[in-house]
Amino acid sequence: MKALLEKLHVKEVNPGACTGPDGWLEDPNGTELVSYNPTTGEPIASVVQATEATYEAVVRKATEAFQTWQTVPAPKRGLMIRDLADALREFKEPLGELVTLEMGKIKAEGMGEVQEMIDICDFAVGLSRQLYGLTMHSERPAHRMYEQWHPLGAIGIITSFNFPVAVWSWNAAIAAVCGDTMVWKPSSTTPLTAIAVQHITNQVTRDHGLDGVFNLVIGTGREVGERLLNDRRLPLISFTGSVKVGRHVAETVARRLGRTILELGGNNGIIVTEDANLDLAVRAILFGAVGTAGQRCTTTRRIIMHKDIADELTDRLVKAYQQVTIGDPLEEGILMGPLVDEAAVENMMAALETAKAQGGEIIFGGRRLPEKGACFVEPTIVRMPEQMAIVCEETFAPILYLMEYETLDEAIAIHNGVPQGLSSAIFTTNLLKAERFLACTGSDCGIANVNIGTSGAEIGGAFGGEKETGGGRESGSDAWKGYMRRQTTTINWSSELPLAQGIQFG
Repeated sequence: MKALLEKLHVKEVNPGACTGPDGWLEDPNGTELVSYNPTTGEPIASVVQATEATYEAVVRKATEAFQTWQTVPAPKRGLMIRDLADALREFKEPLGELVTLEMGKIKAEGMGEVQEMIDICDFAVGLSRQLYGLTMHSERPAHRMYEQWHPLGAIGIITSFNFPVAVWSWNAAIAAVCGDTMVWKPSSTTPLTAIAVQHITNQVTRDHGLDGVFNLVIGTGREVGERLLNDRRLPLISFTGSVKVGRHVAETVARRLGRTILELGGNNGIIVTEDANLDLAVRAILFGAVGTAGQRCTTTRRIIMHKDIADELTDRLVKAYQQVTIGDPLEEGILMGPLVDEAAVENMMAALETAKAQGGEIIFGGRRLPEKGACFVEPTIVRMPEQMAIVCEETFAPILYLMEYETLDEAIAIHNGVPQGLSSAIFTTNLLKAERFLACTGSDCGIANVNIGTSGAEIGGAFGGEKETGGGRESGSDAWKGYMRRQTTTINWSSELPLAQGIQFG
């Protein structure tokens, strides 16, 4: 572990704020935050959290740096992000292992998360030459109309523990080529991965003679989080986390007329029709429900299966779950690691008790595994008679609810009958059923898939959802527009001054 931390320049005690290549800020009044390994419960290293004074220094640096960074041509900004991608390739293995060590997801997923960072950087490099606007025909002669996009400012990025580095990159790479600087507040559960990433960005920006583009501030919600939300110098806050906190973020930022990108809860369902390829369905369900120990916003939580194939699909899922190896996520062959902390275990057990009280039957799993560690549990399958209240809640744990349907309309109604609207899928070999699911009267989610699961979105598409998921979009497609301000421009190249709508004045 020590060698791993040294590769990433993470020390035993780390400062929790940085404003660039040489800007690690010591805070004598900051309290110490210890990061624990969820696999063993042992401390890894600690961070001195930022206080108000340190926060002010970080935001001041970010806003000052924006004045220069916004004037750099976008393609040249892209060159810096290209070099960030190369640096991430260089540190992919140790950074991926640190994600696994600190968060608990298996090593393959830790590596995959860093690969997402690389992919979004590559995407952003191309985007730096495509920040396009539209041209419009004016109703007035000798006038030209068009729109252009300008950098927005210094933005705030608040990320969650379950994707401690990838989600930052979705925002940071795009925002950087758009001309924004940023202040990152990572989860207090995973501060060390953030410090490692900041060291990598420091190396890259130093090579480009830059300072203050990527800024880090680690601290409590009260000391740092609330200041970010209320800070008028930050026109945009991108927040990933729970629906409860997301509501507070939205209300607070809206009160000062700021913008938000919200990525909140997911309660993702898969409809499995009577004609589905069950081999595909079982593999997708297993990965979606068990991957990251059920701690993804895109985790598969609900299976809505046609009654004619319900018994066969259930039997196949139980057999697949029996093959899931649980243990130290750094070991080869392990498919599921621990939950992030003991509170997550308690929440899972409470949800299972509620499910049983509401008529659910546990047909696989449902137990703690104390012999492996305090945060280990069995992935669990629960058969439900219908979509009861507990099924409509998002429990961040590997619980999979099974329900049956008779008609596709009924299945879609069950699918859409939850407050969240992030990711969805249908498994079918029938074209008409697939198109029905994708129609405006079908899935109400921001992501809708056919014959693939709910997890594993590619960075080329805009990522986000509807309803209590928050409506935000990150990553690909035209999500870049959220990090810029639109300006409509009209140029009169005549010697006359005609008014719009044919108005005559004077």
